[in-house]
Amino acid sequence: MNFDFDTVVDRCASDSRKWNAYPAGVLPLWVADMDFPAPPAVIAALHRRVEHGVFGYGMHPAGAIEAVVAHCAQRYGWKIEPEWIVWLPGLVTGLNVAAAAFGEDGDEVLCCTPVYPPFLAAPKHQRRRTVAVPLAQRGNRWEFDFAALEKAVTPRTRQFFLCHPHNPVGRTFTRAELEPLAAFCEKHNLIVTSDEIHCDLILDPVPHLPFASLSPALAARTVTLMAPSKTYNVPGLGCSFAIVSDPVLRKRFEPARGSIVPDVNVLGFAACEAAFREGEPWRQQLLAYLRGNRDYVQNFVARELPGVTTTHVEATYLSWLDVSALKLEDPAGFFLQHGVALSDGTPFGVPKGSFVRLNFGCPRATLVEALARLQRALAAR
Repeated sequence: MNFDFDTVVDRCASDSRKWNAYPAGVLPLWVADMDFPAPPAVIAALHRRVEHGVFGYGMHPAGAIEAVVAHCAQRYGWKIEPEWIVWLPGLVTGLNVAAAAFGEDGDEVLCCTPVYPPFLAAPKHQRRRTVAVPLAQRGNRWEFDFAALEKAVTPRTRQFFLCHPHNPVGRTFTRAELEPLAAFCEKHNLIVTSDEIHCDLILDPVPHLPFASLSPALAARTVTLMAPSKTYNVPGLGCSFAIVSDPVLRKRFEPARGSIVPDVNVLGFAACEAAFREGEPWRQQLLAYLRGNRDYVQNFVARELPGVTTTHVEATYLSWLDVSALKLEDPAGFFLQHGVALSDGTPFGVPKGSFVRLNFGCPRATLVEALARLQRALAAR
């Protein structure tokens, strides 16, 4: 079966935050949701659940739990147990719960910038201190700077927040990179929260290695955050989960949700199970389409956008554009004036005016027009 990723779906008249945050006519390539309908199997599962007609308080359905366990085993060769799964209404919730669960007020959480902004905010929300250590850009790759990480550790450092695959730089970290990071975290007795929400969006022929799967000792200090939301484009259904193998960590993580974290809704569970059980043919065609979009962006930037550079995207549907040579005080605002909404890089922990993030998870026609607008914007300077 062939799936259609070229048809442009009109989201302007819907409840889309992505499309309604800006005036009509602006092409929004900012927030990380895609402009593709969810897989037909997911939509069919939602129809079946809606047709049931009763939407009372839900439980964690056995089918969704079995689907997650099977997904981890089949996709990554990672054997997890059902009791390790802690359901959450979103990954940002998971970051906040982890920040609250481990350590005391004023303790420190390390993370590497640039990074998805809630990594920087969640520790502060939970009365912890965020310590940001820049990734090192070496040629066309962003890598961990272990010398800088060592310098950043203090007696108050308790956790490391890992983004893997990385948002926004699009890296899929290899075993050769993850094992030294694991050794660093073990050396300093750090609990690791690994955001792996983009793990099924690997565009290059390299495997995703769940951080906790590297060794039993590492699993005992790791909280892994996953979800079907990014891959199958169902973030509005609010279904995510943590995988916590160590019972001591789990006993600290689960109560930290308190009474303010809601349960996953019944439609989220239905979508999760269908995505993991039946969504693979759709995912494979999505990956092929995203590779084409990725290549189009990288080639266009190199040929047609003087003063803009980007590194190779191995995973996600996000390009991290270096615009520092343009010397713009507000590059996101500049491009918005020319009809394209991009994510400003500053909240990701980089200097103002240096980077913007572009979401290429959209029909090719939308992407082509958006990049043409960027080209015209630079030509008009």
